[in-house]
Amino acid sequence: MYKKAVSLLVLGNLIFILGFVCVRESEAERIASQPVRMLHLELEELEEKARNREKQASVEEDCQKESSESSGLGIADVAVSGQRVVDYQVVEQKLLYDLNDSELEVLLRIVEAEAGCEDEDGKLLVANVVLNRVNSAQFPETVTEVVFQQEKGVTQFSPVSNGSYYKVRISEETVNAVGRALMGEDISEGALYFAARKYADSEKMKWFDNNLTFLFQHGGHEFFK
Repeated sequence: MYKKAVSLLVLGNLIFILGFVCVRESEAERIASQPVRMLHLELEELEEKARNREKQASVEEDCQKESSESSGLGIADVAVSGQRVVDYQVVEQKLLYDLNDSELEVLLRIVEAEAGCEDEDGKLLVANVVLNRVNSAQFPETVTEVVFQQEKGVTQFSPVSNGSYYKVRISEETVNAVGRALMGEDISEGALYFAARKYADSEKMKWFDNNLTFLFQHGGHEFFK
């Protein structure tokens, strides 16, 4: 009877431990996926704003057309060619990169790992470089393949090799920067490479200087193509 009670107690404890572990793993997965969900919501909001701007612009243009036809010029001018020149500009935002959750997390992590101490534009630039590589015939075709690419056993991004890529906590600013990049904002001038000269290997920087075209410096990073 005593052995049976002990067995039941051990079994109960085991079930409790397994349940606790499952809950912790579930919670960890939920926390890890928060930035991806956040970015999805941000992109949806940006797209909705873009659609609303397009609708508003269409309504305003129709109103201007009616005004011009009925009373002359309205708020639009007529160019020498006879074409109407509207005195406002509509900025159209559309999602240019439709990444799945796995690809989004890779992009968010590498931007945070490489530019966690940079301002939002510095983070945007790193995202731009990764996406520029995806669009270039010189590099792999997906974000994941670009970030984990190796040449002669050497990774292209140091946070992958030193492990910091796996430890970062993704900030809201990084989410915003990646969102801007996915919506098509590109301030990189076509950069395919970047490096922090202060921390980079001298031989690596010599290769950059001798084989690439220097574009500009932003924060602690120099950008090349």
